[in-house]
Amino acid sequence: MALNGILRQNVLPWQSRPAARLATRLLILAVGAIVAGAAVGGGARAAVPLQLVYRVSHSAIGDLGSYSCTVEPLGNGDSEIRSREHIEVRMLGIPLYRMNASDTERWQGNRLVSLDAVTDNASGRIEVKGAAQGDYFIVTSPQGTLTTAASVHPAEPCAANFLHSTTILRPDTGDLEQVRLSGGEPASVTIDGAPIPARKYVLSGKTRYTVWLDSRNLPVRFVIDDSAGQATFTLAKCISCDTQISRLGTE
Repeated sequence: MALNGILRQNVLPWQSRPAARLATRLLILAVGAIVAGAAVGGGARAAVPLQLVYRVSHSAIGDLGSYSCTVEPLGNGDSEIRSREHIEVRMLGIPLYRMNASDTERWQGNRLVSLDAVTDNASGRIEVKGAAQGDYFIVTSPQGTLTTAASVHPAEPCAANFLHSTTILRPDTGDLEQVRLSGGEPASVTIDGAPIPARKYVLSGKTRYTVWLDSRNLPVRFVIDDSAGQATFTLAKCISCDTQISRLGTE
């Protein structure tokens, strides 16, 4: 989700370029409890993949595309998370920028054991790979090889246990970012005219990320905020969530 970076570099050239893909895939924050519940929860429910689909918009551009993540339990507390993102920027019907990204993560409980990420945009194809080795996580990208703590979390809204994460890995570049979490107070977020009770968290680093988690720790909205404006991800569909808001934003 290098969204705000895309806008700065290709659509809002008067603004400086960001460190990397809008950590929105991040954004982080979020389905921590969902991954834990899907991977560790018992019975038939644990075998059903969970899929969250978001519509993406930007304060300076409008509608931009979609982002989705699928959490699939593998048994024994292991899980796989697959993320897909499609961004297209148009002005007056003319395409200015297009990006497609996909990530696959393997988890053992709350520990990331591998990452394979591919981003295709106007600048070309970028591949980032990572693997757990002992007490560390090794990241390989076009920038070289980095070693970080085993507790690192990808900038993904479906990544587990985000409340305890202080280091975020950006799948589009391989960059690492130190972050600080605050908030957690009750809040209400309005989606398609309906108020949703939630808890609001803020993740502060090079960029400010805000996320609203509902009563089941589903991230119903998250926002990336920097000098290029606000990129907003709003839950549009929740497959296998088995909740009353499982079709937000759909007919």
